[in-house]
Amino acid sequence: QVPPARCALFDPAFSALEAAALRALGLCLLPENEEGKHGVGGSATLFYMVHCGKALYNNLLWSNWSPAALSKLVIIGNSFRGIEERLLSRILERDYSYIAKVLKGVEEVALPSHPRYLDTFNDTSVHWFPLDKLQELSPEVWDCMEEPMYQDCEDLEIIRKGE
Repeated sequence: QVPPARCALFDPAFSALEAAALRALGLCLLPENEEGKHGVGGSATLFYMVHCGKALYNNLLWSNWSPAALSKLVIIGNSFRGIEERLLSRILERDYSYIAKVLKGVEEVALPSHPRYLDTFNDTSVHWFPLDKLQELSPEVWDCMEEPMYQDCEDLEIIRKGE
């Protein structure tokens, strides 16, 4: 069981009342919008990111861009395979390059659908990054560590810092 104080949360849409309630439950709220750029810091970490924008996943991968860090990460969120299927490959590689690069190094299992909530969690998967699969990726995959900027991205789907 994970102690509440070890659970860090952030949503730019939290109201003051919601934030106060979460703190009263003993949960830790991140002080600022990291835009998904949260490092695992050597600890196994679960990220619950259901219905988040592609840039948040891409930023999270970038901020943990090494086999050692990614192998400690588990994401419950939008299917990476679904993202790959719905985007033109040139858009995926240009705007969300870290998702594109890690597709061969990720294991993904879709959550079972529930007949009552077919359109709610229909694209939700559990993702993890086995160290042996990450180490099989070409060394060039790990060379590029350029921070994602999203200048040409038309549908960014995240709330940026200061917005």
